[in-house]
Amino acid sequence: MRSIGKVFLLASFIICSFGFKVFAESITIKGSTTVLPIAQACAEEYMNRNPQADISVQGGGSSVGIAAILDGTTDIADASREIKDKELDKAASYGIKPKAHVVAMDGIVLIVHPKNNISELSKAQLKDIFTGKVSFWSGVSGSSNKIVPISRDSSSGTFEAFNKLVLDGAKVRPDALLQASNQAVVSVVSRTPGAIGYVGLGYVNSSVKTLVVDSVKATKETVLSGEYPVSRPLFMYTNGSPKGLVKDFIEFVKGKDGQAIAEREGFVGLR
Repeated sequence: MRSIGKVFLLASFIICSFGFKVFAESITIKGSTTVLPIAQACAEEYMNRNPQADISVQGGGSSVGIAAILDGTTDIADASREIKDKELDKAASYGIKPKAHVVAMDGIVLIVHPKNNISELSKAQLKDIFTGKVSFWSGVSGSSNKIVPISRDSSSGTFEAFNKLVLDGAKVRPDALLQASNQAVVSVVSRTPGAIGYVGLGYVNSSVKTLVVDSVKATKETVLSGEYPVSRPLFMYTNGSPKGLVKDFIEFVKGKDGQAIAEREGFVGLR
């Protein structure tokens, strides 16, 4: 028995010396496709450092993640928007106490086809485009091509944030093409000359052209300062104050290494 105890103490010393924490536990993360790259990359790195931890990460949209935290089918809900009042009311009726953890900042970037001659729009012009008041690019000093609006679907936190920050709660035009993910928006816009869409900063690539909004370009600096007018925080929600593996993982995401991962994925770290 003494020899077993010595082995255990030695193992504990080695684990602590190398920064590993023993969590023979599994957790599930669901929700926002915008937060998904951060959650996936952080989970992979965390599990590399803590082999006994098992973290499952799924997308589906912010509304899906928040619904899952309310019905107890996930430990962490990723969300690219704040929880709604009606969701808080539902949580209270279930005895759930959602707690928000800001894990990064993001800018919602407006994107068009690379051949579009438009380089800048105002929030007022964007509202006119996405609500249907303007249907041709000539209406905003562009070409005579018809505008093809690409929007996220209603389960998306990016949709909710865009609706609040740009559309002032107005309805998106009925002919908008609704997409289930940021990647899908980028793909459609890159293939459609008249298209305009919006995605999280971490999803922008060379296949699309980004637009300046209200004379401000979306950069890490302008998002963090709040100067870029379509900026928002990214969240992970838990039921009350997290404990155990959930607590340690969220602390990792918000810490130096997790924030470096968020930056690497194209988002804006909090540090």
